[in-house]
Amino acid sequence: MLDQLAKSAFFHQKLHEWGILEIQDQIDGVKGEILEWNLQYLGISQTAWNRIIHQGIKPVIVFVHPQVLIRIVRSVGYYRMLAMVSQKSMNQIGLPIIRYEHGSSLTDESIATEIAQHLNKIISHLVEGDEHIDSREFNIWRGMAAGTQAQGSWQNLKGDKIEIVIRELLERRLNQKRLVIDGNTDDSTINLLDGRVIAFADEPDVVIYKDEGIIAAVEIKGGIDKAGILERIGAAIKSLSRAKNRNPQSVTVLILQGVSLTLQGIGDLNNHQLIVNHWFTIEEVLESSQKQEKLFVLLGV
Repeated sequence: MLDQLAKSAFFHQKLHEWGILEIQDQIDGVKGEILEWNLQYLGISQTAWNRIIHQGIKPVIVFVHPQVLIRIVRSVGYYRMLAMVSQKSMNQIGLPIIRYEHGSSLTDESIATEIAQHLNKIISHLVEGDEHIDSREFNIWRGMAAGTQAQGSWQNLKGDKIEIVIRELLERRLNQKRLVIDGNTDDSTINLLDGRVIAFADEPDVVIYKDEGIIAAVEIKGGIDKAGILERIGAAIKSLSRAKNRNPQSVTVLILQGVSLTLQGIGDLNNHQLIVNHWFTIEEVLESSQKQEKLFVLLGV
């Protein structure tokens, strides 16, 4: 279950990280009728154009216009996914777009035009293949491409997948409690309404600051090998001691996999309660609402 939950949480994170819904909303709001649509120049087939128009679908939702790529940051990803092509394949044909999808502004009209022409040819071919086009298909097309991209990122993921699950739980709690400042876009930090900042980093993995002082820290240790549990606990103690050195009153928490715990490991944790104030297994956090609530209370969320 843990692997499945971690993967689902990771895909969900990517949905928001890539801003898929936000970008779609911006494109939906574009007044495409004021743009000049030179079909041949933009690589749009007449057949595909007519099919979209006759269905009452806004062309800007389906076809790429260079001015949209320039005006709406990261919109390249929307149309690239609509064409169901990968970032890697775009790079291979000499049209690298990753930096534009990551937020860099596309200001060169010639590059925007090249990207539009290439993607429009593919999108036109796809539209022509559907005699009765349904606008709902476009979400499926983009979803298929996004899923493939997320799967690739998942397979290349380094580090502990437990961190993904804990972050997902924490972000969901913060949103439910309406504690987050609107417009927070930094992937490594979350700014709260009361002035606290939650930072996701390494050693410790999660740190909560107030006025630049640490008030809570969480270290997350995965691994199911019992032989390595003492080493992981030792590393966690070392990591959390950094928070205690900066603020002896800070609350420190360790989360690890229960299947890896041994009696000696539990003994080590009990002997270092001044550094590791509280510890949980990921299994009990996921399966016990009481344990999950206790964790949130300790973190003040």
